[in-house]
Amino acid sequence: MDLVPWRGFDRELSLIRKEMDDLWKRIFGESTGEFAPVRWAPALDVSETDNEIIVKAELPGMDPKDVQVDFEGDVLTIKGEKKQEKEEKEENYHLVERSYGTFSRSFRIPKPIQEDKIKANYKNGVLKIVLPKAEEAKKKPIQIEVK
Repeated sequence: MDLVPWRGFDRELSLIRKEMDDLWKRIFGESTGEFAPVRWAPALDVSETDNEIIVKAELPGMDPKDVQVDFEGDVLTIKGEKKQEKEEKEENYHLVERSYGTFSRSFRIPKPIQEDKIKANYKNGVLKIVLPKAEEAKKKPIQIEVK
């Protein structure tokens, strides 16, 4: 057995550092001394009752005219553009913050829907879409005859 000089954890630490650098690049993009813009997508809740599927999307600060909802085939798509500007002027400073970006969320609805009866409303930053199920998609109890 040969004696090998102990180098400590240099190799392991450099591997961990490389992995962390790669992780930060995937999250924030290539490092330029500033953070790259982070993509935004609204949070969604999807629930189901016996008669309908309900989708709620959090769209805080968005104008409803900047949101589009489409249902084609069995795919529901919510897309829009977020435009937000905040300006503050005080005696010793002037601050302007702008936030712009588009989003698109699409997902398949697993049950047949009555497309002509879909409803959507927007209140307090939450978009609610109600998709009524077609008759063939509703649960129907089956009576079992016991002898």
